[in-house]
Amino acid sequence: MQPLGSDPGPFAAPADPVAAGVRVDAALERALDRLGDELPDLGIAVGHRLIAAGDEQALDDAEARSIASMVVAVRRASGTARLVARDLMARFGHRGCAVPKTASGAPAWPAGLIGSLAHDERVAVAAVALRRSVAALGIDVEPASPLPDEVLELVATERERPVVAGEPLRARLLFAAKEAVYKAVYPLDGLFLDFHDITVDLAGRTALVTNGRRLDLRFACATHVVALAYTAAADDGPAIRSGAG
Repeated sequence: MQPLGSDPGPFAAPADPVAAGVRVDAALERALDRLGDELPDLGIAVGHRLIAAGDEQALDDAEARSIASMVVAVRRASGTARLVARDLMARFGHRGCAVPKTASGAPAWPAGLIGSLAHDERVAVAAVALRRSVAALGIDVEPASPLPDEVLELVATERERPVVAGEPLRARLLFAAKEAVYKAVYPLDGLFLDFHDITVDLAGRTALVTNGRRLDLRFACATHVVALAYTAAADDGPAIRSGAG
């Protein structure tokens, strides 16, 4: 991973590799590999896939029914994310499993697994782990482009603003981290969090929620930035409640 605040390269998207039949972003793949090397031995698997026409057909009947939007781009990205998830779940012996949305919008994982999905307009990512090892898990992906000032005002607390001031990549990482934290803790607590309910320490790679939950963070930076938020099962307090994941 590039050091926080370093230049990730031009903010323009690279040539579309999907047109050439390539379904991975090589730079992002390397960055995710490095992210995996930095994780503790919790068995968290992370992957990605470039979104392509036809991926909406990857949704099985249960998944398709659970996604309310009929916009093709939305269903296509959701299909891509589930293709990534199925590859990761197979590593844990869960092959061909569906990942429909619950009423809350969170994905429903097979028994024994916990995971998270995310996508932007170009790429989908997923993270999967065993519930006995990981209590909370969230992932987000964002383009490696500057975060608009008006969005930063909504996202950053007074304490966080000096850390990301003038640092476009740090600001985007901050946004992605808070999105990943929300996805990780919502299945446990059922709380709708505001951005300011989460305080992120980018240098320390940790996040603290106002209800006292503390999560670890890891980042991958390339053509996109990926934020992973997690808590080991042994580190989670007695307040944990089962959720859909």
